[in-house]
Parts: sequence; structure tokens; C-alpha cells
Amino acid sequence: MKNTIGNSLSVTLFGESHGQEIGAVVDGIAPGIPVDDAFITRQLARRAPSSALDTARREADQYRIVSGVFNGKTTGTPVCILIPNENTRSGDYSYGQARPSHADYAAFCKYHGFEDYRGGGHFSGRLTAALVAVSGLLLPALDRLGICIGTHILCCDGVMDARFGESGDLKAEIDTLQKTDFPVLVQSCGQEMQARVLAAKKDGDSVGGVTQTALIGLPAGLGEPTFDSVEGMLAHALFGIGGIKGVEFGRGFGFAEGRGSVLNDPLRIKNGKTVTKTNHNGGINGGITNGMPVLFQCAVKPTPSVAVTQETVNFLLGEQCEITVHGRHDPAIIRRICPVIDSVTAIVAADMLCQRYGTDILTADAFPEYI
Repeated sequence: MKNTIGNSLSVTLFGESHGQEIGAVVDGIAPGIPVDDAFITRQLARRAPSSALDTARREADQYRIVSGVFNGKTTGTPVCILIPNENTRSGDYSYGQARPSHADYAAFCKYHGFEDYRGGGHFSGRLTAALVAVSGLLLPALDRLGICIGTHILCCDGVMDARFGESGDLKAEIDTLQKTDFPVLVQSCGQEMQARVLAAKKDGDSVGGVTQTALIGLPAGLGEPTFDSVEGMLAHALFGIGGIKGVEFGRGFGFAEGRGSVLNDPLRIKNGKTVTKTNHNGGINGGITNGMPVLFQCAVKPTPSVAVTQETVNFLLGEQCEITVHGRHDPAIIRRICPVIDSVTAIVAADMLCQRYGTDILTADAFPEYI
């Protein structure tokens, strides 16, 4: 079972939804990075359920850092973060009837019945809280280097938000997202999306959507041409988030709809630096950053736990049956997944920087000059 992501800087996830605790171990992190507890708490609050749009399961997320931090700064040894599970109702879950589009049957095939099935066990979105806590260590370090990350809901149940950059100030758009409870660029669009989510909830159903992420401030030259391309590393990590079923960079599948003369990104010099006139490729050429904003979209499926009766099987008995899923579930995970996507993006960005510049880059205030 592989639960680790990263090369120079790695993150290992552990725990189950209804186990005693979940957590993460961060290895390869530089010594001397300041740890801002208030910032980590704020990041966890962005992911936490908070309204009728979300699951009724509420967790305090009172995390503990039990190693790798001393006197408010990282020591350079592995950082272990623990988050207790305190609000569980394991009686809501039974074993044998596979919930459609969940990992129940696949987990049974892999782990031969020894898996912890309660609340989805190790497959639960609950574990993303640990990823968000890890990003609370890394995002301030990236910010000191001029790197920032933002994710908004581009589409939910057919309602479209504006795209990044349409206002002309991408950095301001990202800053605004950090302060809003429902991450959209146009508030009226967000209100319509929320109404759609509540309508699905009333029907005992769920909805999905598409997110858009912007990663700005990365220097040109990060990534590798083939299997450790920027797209490959990000997609590898993003598909570790349950519910994400598609990732596209820049125009993505839109490249199939036009000609190269239109969809190429012309180069120019601006203030002494090489930039592209457009950014259809999402800041990546040949698997390597070109200095423009890295832009990508994620397709998020509807929450599979719905109160609508569905066909399934009891894999213990080998019988066809029906199931109605009970318990506490989100009618849409797309709002809560946005800070998780930010977090995974931060982990990958930090790892790529450490690979190129060394792990001490996360304690720096500027990039070294390369000719």
C-alpha cells in the first residue's frame, strides 16, 4: 500500500475515518521554517464543514505536531501531525453491501475483508484534513518566495463562474478567495450554485462540478521532460484526492477544437523578461514551467453517498440487492475540496523547488540567480 508522495520533500498519510486519529509525516523538510499555528488552524477551518451545504459531521480538528518542531520552527527531522477523530457514528455503516461508486467492493478485493470499512476507512475524504495541515507549514514558505495558490469553483451543476484572469488581476483574485466562505470569483454565481446544492440535498441527491486552480510565482525551469513533468507530478497528487476524476492543464481538451496558429502561445519580452502573450498551455511547456501562471482544472464527481435507492450487491453473500445510504454526507464536496487542491498543489510545488534548489529554498526570501 503506497501512501507517500514526493521526492525531495515527501508526505505520508495514515489513519482511517473512524480510527482514533489521522495524520501525516513530512520528511525532507528544511530546518528553520517558522510554524504559524494560527495559519494552520485557519486553513483547516476553510476545509471544515460549516453550513447546510456540508455534512453534519463536525470535527474540531485540534491537531498536534508531535515531532520535528521546536521553539516554533522546524528542526529538519520528520514532522508528524496528528488530528483526532472525535465525532464518529460507526453504527451508520454496515459491511457487505457495496455503496455504488465508493471503494467498498474494490477495498474488499484488495484487502480481503481486513479493511476498516467504517466511514470509508482509509479511503475517506476525512484524511484530506491532514494534507491541509501539512500545507499550513508550506504555504507561508512559498508566499515568502512570491508564490501563491488559489482554487475556485468554475462550474457547479451547470452554473459557471468567471475564469481566472478575466478581471485582469490574478493575484487579487487569489487573495480574495482566501477570505470568502464559498470560493467563487463572482458572488452571484456562487449564490446560484449554493441554491443548486441545497436543491439536490432536498432530493436526497448530490452534485459535482469543476474547479480551477492558479499557481503563480513559480520560476521557469521546474519539472522534468517526461515522467516527472509538472503535469505528471500534479496529476499524480491530485488523483490522490477522492472525488477528482479528471485533470486538465490550460485549455486541456479545448486544444482539440482549434488550430495551432490560434492556440499557440506567442512569446514576447516584457520588462526585460520572456513571457507569453497568451497562456493556453497553462504555464507549462515540455513538462517544465515557463514562468507563466500554472493553470489547471479538476473534474469533481457528485458525492456518491445519496439517499436515493440504488442497485448494488452484497459481496459477502454474492447476492444482488438494493441500498439506500444513510448517515451524514455532503450533498456536494466541491466547496470543501478547493482548499484541499490548494494544499496538494503546495506540496508538489514545494517538492519541485526542493529538487531544483535544495531543501533550504523553503527558508529563503528569494530564488538564487541561475544563468
